[in-house]
Parts: sequence; C-alpha cells; structure tokens
Amino acid sequence: MQFYVYILHSAILNKYYIGFTGDEITERLRKHNSNHKGFTGGKSDWTIVYTEVFIEKACAQKREKEIKSWKSRKKIEKLIGLKHPDR
Repeated sequence: MQFYVYILHSAILNKYYIGFTGDEITERLRKHNSNHKGFTGGKSDWTIVYTEVFIEKACAQKREKEIKSWKSRKKIEKLIGLKHPDR
C-alpha cells in the first residue's frame, strides 16, 4: 500500500489545502471536489499541484504535519515549484 501527501489548489478561493491519504490520489481528489462539509467542500475546482509518495503511513503523516506547520504560502509555492519574479 502507498500513502500520499498532496497539495491541492483552488483558483476560485486562491488557497492551498495540504493532506495525506492511503486512497488512490484521483479518488481522494474526487471526494474533495464533491459537495460536502469542510474546508474543500462547496468549491469543485480543486486541482492536485503536488504529491509525495510514502510506503509507511507514519512517514506520510509526519510529512503532512511538517508542511502544515510552515504556515507559509511562500514556502508551499517554493515546494511546488512556482516562480514569482515580482516577489
């Protein structure tokens, strides 16, 4: 089994969402884009902009917490490879 740490982006909200899953990544994205309660609910334009694959669940959870702890859009965008010449 594989585990994924992923970053989603919503153009409508101009926000990122960081998560991890043991599901297939495409199925997890489908769930995020469905109409449900929660941070990603209500908007169906979420796209996957970054993934990392792990063999161990604990490692994936640790990495997800690490990225979330940054609380920095700039660091997240650097991780996913976005370049901002004006910044």
